[in-house]
Amino acid sequence: MRNILTAAEIKRRGLAAIEEGLRRGPVHLVKRNKPTAVVLSEDEYQRLSAGQPPAHPGLTAVQWLLTQAAPGTRSKADIDAALAEERSW
Repeated sequence: MRNILTAAEIKRRGLAAIEEGLRRGPVHLVKRNKPTAVVLSEDEYQRLSAGQPPAHPGLTAVQWLLTQAAPGTRSKADIDAALAEERSW
């Protein structure tokens, strides 16, 4: 089960709620029933980032994803043909 905190809980309890949650691992923040962020301990952040600063400071996650090369080798036509075949079953 995920370690979840709502915006209401954070407003009510403040940083204490986050600190308490971090004792159980990463804290998933939810606002209006939608996941909005994950809070990590400093140690976990350092482990994941290997102490390196972001490679592209200032980019949003979507902007960064758009800069990545597509890993697939199939063409759009191949994918469309496969989907059409699947749908014809």
